[in-house]
Amino acid sequence: IEASEGKLAQAKADLKTSQVDRSAAQGAIAEATALREKEAAAFAKSKSEYDTNIAAINKAVAALKKGMAGSFLQTTAAQTLRVLAANSQDMLDADRQDLVAFLSEGAGYSPSSGEITGILKELGEDMSKHLAEIVAAEEASIKTHEELLAAKKKEIASLSATVETKTQQIGELGVAIVQMKQDLSDTEAALLEDQKYLADLKKSCSTKTAEWEERSKTRAEELVALADTIKV
Repeated sequence: IEASEGKLAQAKADLKTSQVDRSAAQGAIAEATALREKEAAAFAKSKSEYDTNIAAINKAVAALKKGMAGSFLQTTAAQTLRVLAANSQDMLDADRQDLVAFLSEGAGYSPSSGEITGILKELGEDMSKHLAEIVAAEEASIKTHEELLAAKKKEIASLSATVETKTQQIGELGVAIVQMKQDLSDTEAALLEDQKYLADLKKSCSTKTAEWEERSKTRAEELVALADTIKV
C-alpha cells in the first residue's frame, strides 16, 4: 500500500508538471502567432510602399525617356515621388534638391542631361535592393515561425499523451489502493477472529484438561477405596 501511495503521489506530480508544460507550450504558440501576425502586417505595409515607389520611379524614367515629363507630373506616380523625395533617408541632399526641382518644374527639364534619370535609376535600384532584403527577412521569419509551431505542436502532443497516461494511472492506482486497504481490513478482521478462536480453543483445552485430571483423580480414589473394601 505504501509503495502504491508513493507511485500515486509521483503520478499526480508528473500530471501537474505535464499540464503546466502543455499550457506553457500553448501560450508560446499564441504569443509567437501574435508576433508573426504583427511582423507580417508590418512587412505587407513596407512591401506595398516599396512596390508603389518603385513603380512610380519606373514610370518617371519611362516618361523622361519619351520626353513626356510634363504629362507625367500630372499623375499620381509623380505625387508618390514628391512624397518619397521629401521623406527618403537614403538620398543625398543634392540629389533630393534636383529631384524636387524636377517634380516642381519638370516642364523645363531636358532629358539629354540624364541627371534626373540617373538619380531615379539609382534610387530605384536601392529600393529594389531593400525590398529584396525585407522579402528575404520575411521568408526567414515565416520559416522560423513554422519550425517553432511544429516543435511546439509536437511537444503538446507528447505532453497530452503523458497527461492521458498519468490520468489513467492515477485512476487505476486509486482503485487499487482502495482495494488493498479493503483487503487489509478484511485480513485484520479475519486475524482477530482467528486469534479469538485460538484463545477460545486454548481455554477449552485447559478446561478439558482440568476436567480430565479431576476425573482421573476421582477414578484413582475410587480404585483405592475399592481395593480397601476387597481386603476387608
